[in-house]
Amino acid sequence: MHVQEWLDTVPAAAVYAVVALVIGLESLGIPLPGEIILVSAALLSSQHGGIDPLVLGACASAGAVIGDSIGYAIGRKGGRPLLAWLGRKFPKHFSEGHVATAERSFQKWGMWAVFFGRFVALLRIFAGPLAGVLRMPYWKFLIANVLGGIVWAGGTTAVIYYVGVVAEDWLKRFSWLGLVVAVLIGIASMLIVKRRAGRTQPEAEPVVAGE
Repeated sequence: MHVQEWLDTVPAAAVYAVVALVIGLESLGIPLPGEIILVSAALLSSQHGGIDPLVLGACASAGAVIGDSIGYAIGRKGGRPLLAWLGRKFPKHFSEGHVATAERSFQKWGMWAVFFGRFVALLRIFAGPLAGVLRMPYWKFLIANVLGGIVWAGGTTAVIYYVGVVAEDWLKRFSWLGLVVAVLIGIASMLIVKRRAGRTQPEAEPVVAGE
């Protein structure tokens, strides 16, 4: 709520820029609340005539795709020493266990790990750098990156925007009851998407020394 209130105080152009920047940095490998920023901005666009949801979705998608691509380039150049450095800087997100789990996902699922990783907070941070470290062919990474970024960013923006529109309309007709129902619909939609994405992730397998 505080994020949405803050976004409401800045011009529309700044909202687009903040969303693209935060999502881009998160996709690059820096742990930031990209999803929170996107949801807050999308909800604000349903209540603020100056914020175009189409432009917002496009900016979010561009930030996701560009950030992931930069992360891929950094990971490809930095290699495994980069993951070790990130583990020291961000032990909560880049611990050895998290890296091993993400690496198994990428090795087994390839492009699908990049695509569905966009919907999972941990893999959303790992996707670009780890794909580069593992030297996934860039054309494969780019296809999955673009499709995943558009579906996640555009889909989230559309769902939250229409939930906000419905909530506002229902609020006028049915007071607080309409708002509660609309919010529940939005939460359920996001949980369904995340559950489907989670089902595609492989179960953790024991790591054999020397692999």
